[in-house]
Amino acid sequence: MTQTAPPTGPMLFLRAAGDWGVRVAVTAIRPEGAPAPVFATDTPLEAEAIATCAGATLWRAEMTLPPDGASYTCDGTEYRVSTNVTGDVTLAFVSCNGQEHGDLDRPPADRNALWTHLARRIEDEQVQVLLHGGDQLYADEVTQAHPLSRNWPNDVPAHLTGEEWRDLKDTLSAEFFRRYATQWAQEGYTDAVARAPSLCVWDDHDICDGWGSLRRKAQTSDVAKVLYAAAREAYLLFQFGCRPDERPEICIGRGRAMAWRVDLPGVTLMAPDLRATRSKSHVMSDVAWADFAPALRDTQAQTFLISSVPALGPRMSLVERAMKLTRHMEDYEDDLRDQWQSYAHRPEWRRFLTALMEVQDTPGHALTVLSGEIHLAMRGTMRTKTGHLHQLTASGISHPAPPDGLATALSLLARLGEAPVKGHPIRLHPLPGKTRPYTSQRNYLVLRRRDDRWTAAWQLEESGETAPLPL
Repeated sequence: MTQTAPPTGPMLFLRAAGDWGVRVAVTAIRPEGAPAPVFATDTPLEAEAIATCAGATLWRAEMTLPPDGASYTCDGTEYRVSTNVTGDVTLAFVSCNGQEHGDLDRPPADRNALWTHLARRIEDEQVQVLLHGGDQLYADEVTQAHPLSRNWPNDVPAHLTGEEWRDLKDTLSAEFFRRYATQWAQEGYTDAVARAPSLCVWDDHDICDGWGSLRRKAQTSDVAKVLYAAAREAYLLFQFGCRPDERPEICIGRGRAMAWRVDLPGVTLMAPDLRATRSKSHVMSDVAWADFAPALRDTQAQTFLISSVPALGPRMSLVERAMKLTRHMEDYEDDLRDQWQSYAHRPEWRRFLTALMEVQDTPGHALTVLSGEIHLAMRGTMRTKTGHLHQLTASGISHPAPPDGLATALSLLARLGEAPVKGHPIRLHPLPGKTRPYTSQRNYLVLRRRDDRWTAAWQLEESGETAPLPL
């Protein structure tokens, strides 16, 4: 039986921003039947119950905060928010907030060490936006909550009856709700998301490991449909601050995918949805592409685009093909199929990179890709007509760093080079102060605009903050 979700909050979600300040949604969880949280700026705000599940209710209010001296209160506690987005701006980018097994059993002080560091930064440096690049939740154990899903995807049950469908959906929804709430309540994380408005895009672990790259029988089963429905509802509640029947106002188009775009003065923030319509043969469906493509037009001078899996990387297709030669490596095949570099996605990868280069090569514009997923810090460039398109990868903020040997192996593989688009080679480079392209430490990324110039720096758990990298 699913445990009761703990009370927690508040958490901010960015809706819009300009020289007038920021408009945000604020959410908090209270026990089912308890009074609503009291949100206020100069005056009290009306709170709406947007979901009740796992013995708790998620409440939401909308508020507009002015550009100077902004704050709000939740049940009498004051939270300061940096809302001036017209001059110097600081953005933080995080990804991979968890681990595959036993995530919430880890000592919170260790699990959330970098969240605590980031929360202090938000308080001291005034971070205007917190970007979440995928795997905000490691939901791999959610399926263990019900017998029908316990052995999925290895064992795929037959079609579910209506009663089985409803029972499984209720169980999985409650487990998603509880896990999000439990993670949210932890020190460090809760301090950060209460003070900097978030923009989030999901990746596979927000649903299940390898979602979209699993074998067809598992991916199209009734259990998969129920799992996806429960995960999507939780994604809307906890990563957009929306009711399950709402489409977030920042989202693009009307299809199943939830790509989004938000413009601030001088900077565009956007993310394609690389999970909602993914299959073993494509990353985004034709409908998802049709929805996303117009978002690349009329961008601000600087665009930061979140690709939840890295858009620039080594020749992983060689490893993927080699794995097919032995059954011992089949467990890792979906991890490689997840990548843009997979041989199955190569034509679509070219299409994606070509679209990004069109933005980069527009006079007066620049585009930088932000990625996570790989549990390592790295950076890469692709040569374009006007210079270089940058990719910055920060992963993960709480996922344990992989063995140093993996960073070494991938750094060696990077020497082979890659050029999916003819005449536009990809190169991987060490982080500032490092000697190889991949760094095996937990990390997050800080993006700063000072005097209209952007730089990036990685906050590494052991080495500290890198020197700034001009973009």
